Amino acid sequence: MEHMLLPVLGVALMVIGMMNIRGNVNTVHSYHRRKVRKEDIPKYGKCVGTGTLIIGIALVLSFVVLSWNVIPMEYIFIPALVIGLAFILYGQIRYNHGLF
Repeated sequence: MEHMLLPVLGVALMVIGMMNIRGNVNTVHSYHRRKVRKEDIPKYGKCVGTGTLIIGIALVLSFVVLSWNVIPMEYIFIPALVIGLAFILYGQIRYNHGLF
């Protein structure tokens, strides 16, 4: 029960990711999406949302694996974090034309 923050944060990130994938990018800071063209918002939301969803799923899976007394950080969370951040950075650079 000491790792209850993992699934709570994971589910929250999964919900935010699904909102972004569906085109609602209001959860992304305004300075991160100010240069995104109106017609690119669905594509931008899919990239950022997919990355956020991957990170959220990894947090929930880490919690499940921790209940089996296995250390998941090296095998689940860190690779998923890298993949999720790659999706987010790709969408940010491609559609916002930079990080800010």
